[in-house]
Amino acid sequence: MTSVEAPPRPRMSDPAAPRGAARRRRLGGTNWPLTILLLLATLTVLAPLYVTLSMAFKTSEQAVDGEAFALPAPFNPQSFAVAWELTRFPVSFGISLAVAAITVVLTLFLSSLAAYAIVRNWDRRLFRWSLFYLLAALFLPFPVVALPQIQLTAMTGLDNPIGVGILHAMFQLSFSVLLYTAYLRSIPIELEESARIDGATTWQIFRRIILPLLGPMNATVGIFAFLASWNDFMLPSLITADPALQTLPVVQNIFQSQFGTNYNVAFASYLMAMAPTIIVYLIAQRWVISGITQGAVKH
Repeated sequence: MTSVEAPPRPRMSDPAAPRGAARRRRLGGTNWPLTILLLLATLTVLAPLYVTLSMAFKTSEQAVDGEAFALPAPFNPQSFAVAWELTRFPVSFGISLAVAAITVVLTLFLSSLAAYAIVRNWDRRLFRWSLFYLLAALFLPFPVVALPQIQLTAMTGLDNPIGVGILHAMFQLSFSVLLYTAYLRSIPIELEESARIDGATTWQIFRRIILPLLGPMNATVGIFAFLASWNDFMLPSLITADPALQTLPVVQNIFQSQFGTNYNVAFASYLMAMAPTIIVYLIAQRWVISGITQGAVKH
């Protein structure tokens, strides 16, 4: 009897082969020029942050020895206590936080409503040209309208942190409406039509359907509005009449002469001022990236 040999089995790939190598081959390998460029960009952020941390914990003698990258020895946290007293940190921090809160709330509320009205009434000329009008304001620099803003806030009694927060929201309106408009176009209108069949009003549709779906974009617009308001120096310094009600960046500039030779105190003050922005961004960065990417894709 003649034995029949079984056909050879096809060779399977080695199961121990790393999946990362297969993925790199599939994607064309590592893009080294882009990787190096990203590493250099990362260093431009981490190096100043390291210098700020190092200088803040040095003594006055160490801060002027020319060794900015050297570690503090001995470790000196006293700079933060001095900066806390000189800048009246709790007061100025509270004012900055209140101004940023006003800015974020007004920006989210007004921008989302304006964008929703524009997107759902795009076939009407008034709403379409309203978006063009808001986009044109992006190219209007603040120094051009600085003097009229100062006069108007003084006449209306808004030359205070409340007026600063309102103006911050107004200047954020154009960019925020642009982001909301792109995002709202990706939301199917069939959701609203179903709600209208059930008898829902426009306000109910916006509050119960659209607003929950705007979560990622709300985080994106909110973080941009918070950062712009918190770091702004020019608008509070020009609008707020009472020096005791100035925001943290302005207070730091007022006391800059007292930090002339105490670089450690100056860097401690800067670190305390930028800590909230770093914390807020680290918490909300996932929603920021999600809101931008989802708003750029048509579903």
